[in-house]
Amino acid sequence: MQTHFTEIQLLDPQVREADAILRKCVHCGFCTATCPTYVMTGDERDSPRGRIWLMRELLESPDSVSSDTGIHLDRCLGCLACTTTCPSGVDYHHLIEIGRDRLDRQVRRPWADRLMRRMLVHVIPHAARFHLMIRLGRIGSLFAPVMPERIRAALAKLPRKPPRFDRVGGRTMRFEPRVKAIRHVILLAGCAQRALDPAINASTIRVLNKLGVRVTVRAEAFCCGALAHHIGEADAARSAIRSTLLAWRDEIRSGAVDAIVVNASGCGTMVKDYEHVIGDDPELKDIAAQVAGLTRDIAELLDELPLNTIIDPAPEGRGVVAYHSACSLQHGQKIHDLPVSLLRQAGFEVRQPLEPHLCCGSAGVYNILQPDMADGLRRRKLDNIRDTGAPIVAAGNIGCIQQLDGEIPVRHTIQLIDYASGGPPPG
Repeated sequence: MQTHFTEIQLLDPQVREADAILRKCVHCGFCTATCPTYVMTGDERDSPRGRIWLMRELLESPDSVSSDTGIHLDRCLGCLACTTTCPSGVDYHHLIEIGRDRLDRQVRRPWADRLMRRMLVHVIPHAARFHLMIRLGRIGSLFAPVMPERIRAALAKLPRKPPRFDRVGGRTMRFEPRVKAIRHVILLAGCAQRALDPAINASTIRVLNKLGVRVTVRAEAFCCGALAHHIGEADAARSAIRSTLLAWRDEIRSGAVDAIVVNASGCGTMVKDYEHVIGDDPELKDIAAQVAGLTRDIAELLDELPLNTIIDPAPEGRGVVAYHSACSLQHGQKIHDLPVSLLRQAGFEVRQPLEPHLCCGSAGVYNILQPDMADGLRRRKLDNIRDTGAPIVAAGNIGCIQQLDGEIPVRHTIQLIDYASGGPPPG
């Protein structure tokens, strides 16, 4: 793609970065076939190629940007399926972040949109607040018919039955294996996950302890910052990232840490990108690079450990599981077949639905901010899952689990592996 930035514009680091990314795009259109929003609408502006044109216009000639630009940039899920398909290596991940940031600076969002985003960033990344909101949501749902559309959408996404609150991460904790420890890892306890499903961290710790892994959870690492980062709340994102990095820096300096393990793939994609997000910050850039290099999804860590030594024998197998590949895992972290291999090692017959590359519509809080598109993608994904005939679904991200759970139970991959090694049934 040709660009025509002026010398003055190129003095801006964001513009220079965007210019290098834009010039890699050759307009081939391969990305359109794998873009969920383009598949749903057929509108070129809802495809990565179309959004790239819109972002070039936004950055080169900001005064000429139409009101439609924000609509189409906001509709992007950030699923990164386009980056898996792109033959030219276009870094769409960082380009869309630049585009949204520049648009937010230039065009003031409607007050209702700003209020919703501010509410989300001050509630969901704080597990105790989010858990309280879930409990209060049962009362709020009684008044849903008279509430604004986005509030109704938010209430509809809350669990019908309030889950137990996950105490892991509420204070700094260390979980020692009964056997001699062979590794030491830091676990990101997560924020929304603690409010929604305490079984995921419990299963993670049980399995790792059985494998001889000491697990540390730092209370100061309360959130990875992804939610705030992706909806333009830069100050809140920076605060969460700084708190997490400083806590982990202390832990890393105090003793040998083999890995930082993340069991929510949306968070893992963010943490692995900390070096880029932090940039040239003199206080944090070194630890950000170190943390990004140490970070492993739980599936990656299990692949490095003797998982077969803790799996209980099941001569007739453990039944059929459908595997839903979270976008942040398969596109964001390029982890495709590994979770399927681990589930098969655990004795499950794994079936993968059609269109595994398409997003389920969760995408952080996208299902609240863009409920119509998200619900359409959810229905499409569930139709494909039902066609597998599997009675249960495995996934690697809490957002996907909450988006799809219901008619067919959806559980984290680690819960099924935990069950295969003597843990509780996944339900």
